Amino acid sequence: MGHDMVWYTPETSPRPDVRSSSQYEFRVLSLPPTASRSQVRQLLTEEAEYGRWELARTRLYMGGSRKVWLRRKIIKVRSTL
Repeated sequence: MGHDMVWYTPETSPRPDVRSSSQYEFRVLSLPPTASRSQVRQLLTEEAEYGRWELARTRLYMGGSRKVWLRRKIIKVRSTL
């Protein structure tokens, strides 16, 4: 994306969503307390627009650090040949 600096830690893990039969890929972002709301909003907007991620969960910890879970559907492509 258009980030000048990487101030978050991404972790990606494909796993099935237990609530439905669809499968989702999850990405966890660990954000430091120094990240402003506008920086976080810009990051999440870019992830949603360009990476097709949607917000699944957000957790705010004591001290101001945040953990954000993003998800997107795993699309299985079948060969047409």
